[in-house]
Amino acid sequence: VLKDTLEKRGVLEHLRARIRAEIFGALDDEREPRPQLSHENLLINELIREYLEFNKYKYTASVLIAEAGQPGVPLDRQFLVRELNVFEESKDNTIPLLYGILAHFLHGTKDDIQNTYLKGSSLQPSDPSLGRQT
Repeated sequence: VLKDTLEKRGVLEHLRARIRAEIFGALDDEREPRPQLSHENLLINELIREYLEFNKYKYTASVLIAEAGQPGVPLDRQFLVRELNVFEESKDNTIPLLYGILAHFLHGTKDDIQNTYLKGSSLQPSDPSLGRQT
């Protein structure tokens, strides 16, 4: 009965997530150096962090920050907008940028998607056929 009550309230899942986060933190070997965080990965991780925090995935976000070496303080949203060269149509900046990016790809034309995929990234697909629409 107690277990059912805790599950219904979401407490049990919260505790499981907290335990997982603590286990990952304990297992994280600080002696093994991490590769340097690239500019692209910094931006991608920040988009993911914003999404996770918006959806209240606090412990998943904390594991991402710890494992990726992401700064503890979130990057300024306007910095992300400028770096990603995106346009926010809405004044509501509480919605994660990732939702707007996804909407662009879902509603854009094939030509728009192809041009946006390769525009501005210093990372190029290792296989030239990747990113091409057929």
